[in-house]
Amino acid sequence: MRDKIVLAAFILLVLGAGTAIGLLTVPGAWYAALEKPPFNPPNWIFGPVWSVLYILIGIAGWRIWRIAPDGRAMKLWWLQLALNFLWSPVFFAAHLPGVALVVILALLATLLWFIAAAASADRPAAWLFIPYALWAAFATLLNASIWWLNA
Repeated sequence: MRDKIVLAAFILLVLGAGTAIGLLTVPGAWYAALEKPPFNPPNWIFGPVWSVLYILIGIAGWRIWRIAPDGRAMKLWWLQLALNFLWSPVFFAAHLPGVALVVILALLATLLWFIAAAASADRPAAWLFIPYALWAAFATLLNASIWWLNA
């Protein structure tokens, strides 16, 4: 029973905080006015994608926490979460796509490092981060393109 409560807490933490940050940093007129690359997805896709990814991130964190709560993979999990939650305020609230690009590059590196660290401790936790890393790689390209097109 305790395991299920902790799993729910991990998912609620990630999904809840991610949703709150999304609601506090809604893309507004500034973002709408930016020149975007032709591969920019429609705005409605980001909410559902991030919701699924946040659930996967929560499950992966819980799996690692159960095995090694003070281990390298868990520390990387917390670091990626901080970087993830930092990106939206930097990009959407502060209007700093160049700085946001640095943040998302650090996030992507941390995701890959987490996957490598988690693979030896809990292979499913590592696999749960693959869609996240792929989306973050796409988001990095999108962020870089927006920065380049609007510099």
